[in-house]
Order: sequence, then C-alpha cells, then structure tokens
Amino acid sequence: MPFVLVSPAVLATLAVIFYPMLTAMGMSFHDYVVWKPSASKFIWLDNYLAALKSDLFWTSLKQTLLWIGLTVPAQLLLGLATALLLNRKFAWRWLARMLIIIPWALPSVVIALMWRWIYDANYGALNEFLLRLKIVEAGVPWLATSGTALYSIIMVLIWQGFPFFAVMLLAGLQSIPKELYEAVEVDGAGAWGRFRHVTLPGLKSVLVTAVLLRLIWVANSVDVIYVMTEGGPGTASHTLPLYAYALSRKALRFGSASAIAVLFTLMLLTLVVMYLRRADESGGIME
Repeated sequence: MPFVLVSPAVLATLAVIFYPMLTAMGMSFHDYVVWKPSASKFIWLDNYLAALKSDLFWTSLKQTLLWIGLTVPAQLLLGLATALLLNRKFAWRWLARMLIIIPWALPSVVIALMWRWIYDANYGALNEFLLRLKIVEAGVPWLATSGTALYSIIMVLIWQGFPFFAVMLLAGLQSIPKELYEAVEVDGAGAWGRFRHVTLPGLKSVLVTAVLLRLIWVANSVDVIYVMTEGGPGTASHTLPLYAYALSRKALRFGSASAIAVLFTLMLLTLVVMYLRRADESGGIME
C-alpha cells in the first residue's frame, strides 16, 4: 500500500525531471539538428571538448562563481540581520513582517522590469537620487556598462532573495527556548556571547538547509538576468545557465547547450557535496 500511495508522485517526478535529464544527457553526445531530428549523429565527446575550449564558457563560469559567491552570502547576512530585528518586540512588528516578504513574493519578471527602470540612465530613480545628492554628475548606464552590469543584477537578486533567509531564520529563532538565553546571561555572557553560544547553534539546521536551497536556486537563476540584460552588454553578465539557454533557443545548438548544462550540473553537484561535507564536519555550521 505505501508504494501504491507514493507511485503518482514518483511517476510525476520521473516524467518531469528524470526523463528530460536523461534526454539532455543523450542529446549532449549528438550533433542535434532541430529541423532535421533524424539527421542528428552521435559525435562522442565533441560537444564537451568544444565547450571546454570556448573562451565564453570559462568567462561564463567565472561570472557564475562570482554571481553565487556574492549573492548567497549577502542574502544570508542581510536575512539574518532582518530576522534578528523582527524577532524583537516593537510597534507595528506585524506590519514589518508582512512587508518584508514582498520582494520574495513578487514574480522575477516583474522585479527585473522594475529594477531595469530604476537603473535606467535617463529617467531611472537611482540616477535621479544620486544626481540630487551630487554623488554623480551624469546618469550612469548601470546595465549598459560591462563593469557594472553583473554587480547591478547581483544587487537585485540580493534584494529579492534575502526575505527567504529572513523568514526561515525568524522561524528558527522563535523555536529556540528562552531558558537558554537566561542560562548564558547568568554565566555572564553578553550580546555576542548569547549570539555565538545560543543563537547560532540553535539555527544550525535551518542555516544549512536555507543556504543549500538558495545556493541551488541562485546558481540556476536565469530569468532576472535575461530580462534585465540578456547577458549583455556583450557577455558581461553571462552565466552558464544563460549561456546554455542562449545556445539552445537562439543558436538552436541543442547538443552544445545540453553539454554545457550537463557540465554545469556536475559542477553544481560537486559544490553541493563539498558544502554538505563542510557543514557536517563543523557540526552543521560552516566555520
């Protein structure tokens, strides 16, 4: 009976996830022609070798690591600070808890369009604010400059994703017994001591899970980058998932795109395994 009850979910997972995954892996070994699917031929590892020889692949990989390495820690720190603040008692706390979830609740396309207008060099709110404060002398094309495009999008994703950490960590904070704080206060621990010896250990399981989820989601994020810059200017904001998407949908090179997707999946899997091992060695919290 248990197998019968879980079989619909298992079949749905096989159909929606594993079948497309196996199809992509098989396609990565073929020179797949969209308008002539019967003419596709098996070319062994040629797609993988071509990807590894491509300068754009390594540029996209470097920018993907930068994308992950800046976004996830910033979301975590900002979310943790927000959770600690919302865990305190103050007037209108219920309203603050409602408003903080807005960036996370909005669709990614809406957020990308909104921030693209904010960053606009001619009539964007950000440039208007900076001009009034005399920080800049002319409107800055944030999304049209190779040196600022990727970092501008990273700021957007930080703003969008920190409420996830805030909500998760706030739930974890409220599950920590008050008696533990009272005990360490009796021992003479200050604010930092309470945070280090009670709050962090109490949040360790939530932290490991939340960071792992955001690591995977941020790594695979394409929609915000595509709507804001489409990977431009040039290749300044290209990441590996966006590179694979562009190869498949614009260049119609499904074999090459599948090879890049498989390589990125293996890299992400390696990163996740390393993270979980590190978290396990440190007792659930990365030192």
